[in-house]
Amino acid sequence: MTRTPMTKLIPLGQASPEALALTHALSFSRPWAAKDLVELINGLGALGVAAEAEDGSVDGFVLIRALAGDAEILTLCVAPHARLLGIGKSLVQAALGLAGGAGAEELWLEVADDNAAAIALYSGEGFEQSGKRNGYYRRDDGSAIDALVLKRRLNSSPS
Repeated sequence: MTRTPMTKLIPLGQASPEALALTHALSFSRPWAAKDLVELINGLGALGVAAEAEDGSVDGFVLIRALAGDAEILTLCVAPHARLLGIGKSLVQAALGLAGGAGAEELWLEVADDNAAAIALYSGEGFEQSGKRNGYYRRDDGSAIDALVLKRRLNSSPS
């Protein structure tokens, strides 16, 4: 498949749930089904955007939940054919804007501690490690991998 640049970010609710689920499945070994994504997108405090290609497919998306002054990235994924095009960075920046616009003071996430590309992306956008969850993720082979808990302060001066 040829690499094409993202054409626009659209609200998650405007993207096809099946296209979102396909992109999630291309990115994670334990993907979320379309019906689960719809439930999350329609949930309390849910916000997000999708990177829609010219052909209507979804090259990536981010889903956050913002409640009570905090926000969390629930999932962020970019389809393999669309990686290294700046889509992930655009999605993280969109998540920061959505969380800040919702009044969140901090944006949190978990990332597998062996996912160097994602860690570099988040670090480049000002996220810092706040903790670690031992054995948080399960691999297809049954092995466990630790998660790094990262956060980025929003809407306030650094302490």
